[in-house]
Amino acid sequence: MRHDLVVAHLGLVSLVVRDYDEAIAFYVDVVGFELVEDLQLDDGKRWVVLRPRGARETALLLARAVNAGQDARVGDQTGGRVGMFLYTDDFDRDYGRMKAAGVTFEEEPRHESYGIVAVFRDLYGNRWDLLQPYGDTGLL
Repeated sequence: MRHDLVVAHLGLVSLVVRDYDEAIAFYVDVVGFELVEDLQLDDGKRWVVLRPRGARETALLLARAVNAGQDARVGDQTGGRVGMFLYTDDFDRDYGRMKAAGVTFEEEPRHESYGIVAVFRDLYGNRWDLLQPYGDTGLL
């Protein structure tokens, strides 16, 4: 086993959705992501990549559910736990913009030992943290 390999970053995280266009509209118009790619593939599938504006590494790959098992997981990919963490460098700005755009937050912002955070749900019910870390975490 090689231990000298260096992994540069996590590239894509797959998110199962019901419909490409409704998911694009939510993540772009409501959450504030940018559409990076939208390519037509075979069998009605698309390669749809979104990422937070200004991000250059990790992005979301939207994967449309194509069977009953996948459809059952739309909105509950992590068993009800927060599964995605959206980092911000200005919590108040992004929290206010997202609320005004119709994002459903489960709670008021709270101060934790690691940062300012509030849980929100996407259009399918997946739970996300909007998070502004404290200190030098190396992640912003």
